[in-house]
Amino acid sequence: MNIYKNPKRETWSELTKRPVFKKQEIAQTIKEIFAEVEKNGDEALFRYTEKFDSAKIDQLQVTAKEISEAKDLISEELKSAIQTAKENITKFHASQLVETEKIETTKGVICWRQNRAIEKVGIYIPGGTAPLFSTVLMLAIPAQLAGCQEIILCTPPDKKGNVNPAILYTAQLCGVSKIFKVGGAQAVAAMTFGTETIPNVYKIFGPGNQFVVAAKDFAQDYDVAIDMPAGPSEVLVIADENAVPEFCAADLLSQAEHGSDSQVIFISTDLKVLNETINEVKKQIKELPRNEFAQQSLNNSHFVLLDSVEKALDFSNLYAPEHLILAVQDFEKYIEQIQNAGSVFLGNYSCESAGDYASGTNHTLPTNGFAKNYSGVSLDSFVKKITFQNLSKEGLQNLGKTIEIMAEAEGLLAHKNAVSIRLK
Repeated sequence: MNIYKNPKRETWSELTKRPVFKKQEIAQTIKEIFAEVEKNGDEALFRYTEKFDSAKIDQLQVTAKEISEAKDLISEELKSAIQTAKENITKFHASQLVETEKIETTKGVICWRQNRAIEKVGIYIPGGTAPLFSTVLMLAIPAQLAGCQEIILCTPPDKKGNVNPAILYTAQLCGVSKIFKVGGAQAVAAMTFGTETIPNVYKIFGPGNQFVVAAKDFAQDYDVAIDMPAGPSEVLVIADENAVPEFCAADLLSQAEHGSDSQVIFISTDLKVLNETINEVKKQIKELPRNEFAQQSLNNSHFVLLDSVEKALDFSNLYAPEHLILAVQDFEKYIEQIQNAGSVFLGNYSCESAGDYASGTNHTLPTNGFAKNYSGVSLDSFVKKITFQNLSKEGLQNLGKTIEIMAEAEGLLAHKNAVSIRLK
């Protein structure tokens, strides 16, 4: 870990840089996978599943029998936890539904906007060392609330060709239409082009490794939308003298364990809290099963001492973290200063894990500095907004002259005539 005490502002831009992976090195691989899937469809997916996931499977779609059996393979305790999380996430995202409001901008001119669900969406769920069934909740619930007609899910199988039962149970609970045993860049390619078995979709959601991230970027070249640009997971914690070092360390490690390319940043206004948090990190990491990932992440992470919460927030706004934790007293007075963050956790008891699983907010968030210009996933991510207008004869008479003048000034006389011919 890297420790800095009151670094000068001119060095902050260097400290806010993320660890980078070389996109060019994997771009050719992604291009080849897309070409292969576009050309050979299911056959390519079977080959890639055997090559990358060491699984020899004879069908891509998860069967109804597998889905039914999944609920018997997880504990009642976990089912209950998933149900509680589902209720909270549903409640929060349902609050984002809006009533259509018609506005009379000029007498006789009525304008309004309506939502239309994106008809076909694809969800990618990582498997492997951390099967993220919680992400199924975060993506399938708003998709269902928005009214998406087709919600498909791709996730890699284990070496025996099975999908994690918690993923299957959660997907069925949240209205996923079809589930497929395919992972990595090839899954993104399959949802982009469609194959004999897997339908193409209009928008792709979900996290993944650097190959999945690069594949989602590449999919946009084929007119498929994605949720947002993405990178490894990250958290920035700001702590004053009232922070609890044990809590801060636990939050930092909860992100560090995601993977070796994750990044954590800890900023404190109190030297004692800074040192105690560092010691707590060293102590707690020994107890983690994924401590190797966490340790590699910490090698790219920063522990910073600054002399005020205001300065710490200036640093945070420059960094634009995926997750921001304010472990400070009177956190309410600092909320307006927060400009760039994916999701914010206020106070000593607002652990980042709450947002990851069950508080209700969405955990699919902008990373890699994209919180400066992107929002996290919400109900809006699954809809298009279409504007409507209705002009009565009186409305066109009231507005027509304005339109004619503007159209003529732009030299677009056919635009002007579309009004003039009606006014005559």
